[in-house]
Amino acid sequence: MPGMKLTADRIFDGFTWLEEDQVLITDDQGRILDIVHASLAGDDVLQLRGTLCPGFVNAHGHLELSHLKGVTERGTGLTGFLSQVIQQRGFEREQVIDAMTRADRDMYLQGIQAMGDICNTEDSIPVKAASRIRWYNFIEVLSSRDEGRAQRLAHYTAIRDRFRKDLRDFQDSTASISASLSPHAPYSVSPLSFQDIDLATHGETISLHNQESLAEDELFRSGSGPFLDFYRSIGMSESPIGRTGRSSLQSVLPYFNGAQRIILVHNTFTTAEDLVFADHMAGERGLSIHYCLCPNANLFIEGRMPPVPLLMAEGRSLVIGTDSLASNDQLSIASEIGAILLAFPDVTLGQALKWATSNGAAALGFENELGSFTRGHRPGIILLDDDLSIQRIC
Repeated sequence: MPGMKLTADRIFDGFTWLEEDQVLITDDQGRILDIVHASLAGDDVLQLRGTLCPGFVNAHGHLELSHLKGVTERGTGLTGFLSQVIQQRGFEREQVIDAMTRADRDMYLQGIQAMGDICNTEDSIPVKAASRIRWYNFIEVLSSRDEGRAQRLAHYTAIRDRFRKDLRDFQDSTASISASLSPHAPYSVSPLSFQDIDLATHGETISLHNQESLAEDELFRSGSGPFLDFYRSIGMSESPIGRTGRSSLQSVLPYFNGAQRIILVHNTFTTAEDLVFADHMAGERGLSIHYCLCPNANLFIEGRMPPVPLLMAEGRSLVIGTDSLASNDQLSIASEIGAILLAFPDVTLGQALKWATSNGAAALGFENELGSFTRGHRPGIILLDDDLSIQRIC
């Protein structure tokens, strides 16, 4: 592909809207060389209709669950959804790989340049090795009891090491880590297991499903609620999580002391008190906290949107994810943006695009390569129509 000179009705550079008559200049690899005024760009400038934007960063997904598209029932609440996913067995590995391959292809065509992906197995490695998407792999630790945690952590660490060995970063990548351990959720990781994960992830990026359901906070505040029935349904006679009298987020965030980047995912029932607490923890512990919105999955599971205006306050970092095809009809960041703009008219397109580009890249540690039209970056280039349909340029 030869180098390009591109201009459009509007250009969003990952941070803000550019002034009119700006031209984006790239080399033959899609690397950003410059942004100049049209009067300085010379000939052969391609004029496009719509909005030019860096490729999207999908900050949260589950590629491994792609074969569950259309299988799960809507509106069951979180514990009902988890039970459905656990009960889905019997899929051949070839079916699982084929579904992941299709999802990877579709996401790339939908403008997704990078993804933070939750991994429970090594199954996605061959798909990702052939993918044009840049991956950060969160090896999800489920360890609800302190007993036996060393063996479980060793199992997940072996998966992490396999990802690090087999998935080489892009040849020109400056990021040194492409996989890390991550706790699944407050209700599925024991106190000592949280401590072990903290020690294993100092300075790394981790992900945590956070306050996706009222039942999660009810479990921690009072030791009661739908999660008790869920635990019994999977053969646990009692809750493995001790009652703390506080919200789930306030109960588990203090376990982290290692200057981690933490992507809190969903945040559907996060409160102002929780956010103040998280701000304090971030300042005290050197944490970098990013709040991931997955609105279509929230509507699918709980029928409720996250409190976006509340999360936006005080300059907090928001990012956007798709969750999985078990909880979403498609893996499209543009569709997530559309859902946010429809539900919250005060949110501007520019704000949402920033969450989906430069904020997402920073959350995954890819900010030196992706997420913006910065000189030397190769972020991918997409064109958005007014209805948020996507055309990939490179």
